[in-house]
Amino acid sequence: MARLYILLFVVQVVLAVCALISCLSAEEDDIRHLPRIAWVLMILFAPLIGSIAWFVAGRKRKADGGGMWSTGTRPAERGPQRPLAPDDDPEFLRSIQERSRKEDQELFQRWEEDLRRREDDLRRREGDPPREEPRPEV
Repeated sequence: MARLYILLFVVQVVLAVCALISCLSAEEDDIRHLPRIAWVLMILFAPLIGSIAWFVAGRKRKADGGGMWSTGTRPAERGPQRPLAPDDDPEFLRSIQERSRKEDQELFQRWEEDLRRREDDLRRREGDPPREEPRPEV
């Protein structure tokens, strides 16, 4: 019998934690009937009843009738989506690649100019005339 009480206690705690996380992460517009602080206090002081009440009456149902396991509509049919993260946005990644390529070319050109200047300085010190033929572009 003690195992059953322990199991029911663990289930109650898990339910309360899930309800508390759900309540605290819900948008203001999605909370019904009571203010957020009242729901949090109800979940904390009466975990079983408060948690069940939160999931039944405290939050709005999704418009498409489902949550995580909904098979109703595809993401493309749901309407405007939130902006993609920068890592997932192909346009952003392309702009970074172009910027990086341009910066690399500018750096390479500066290195080439610096190398030519140093070679010419060395030739002048040794008494040789500076090189006059153009170098091939890479």
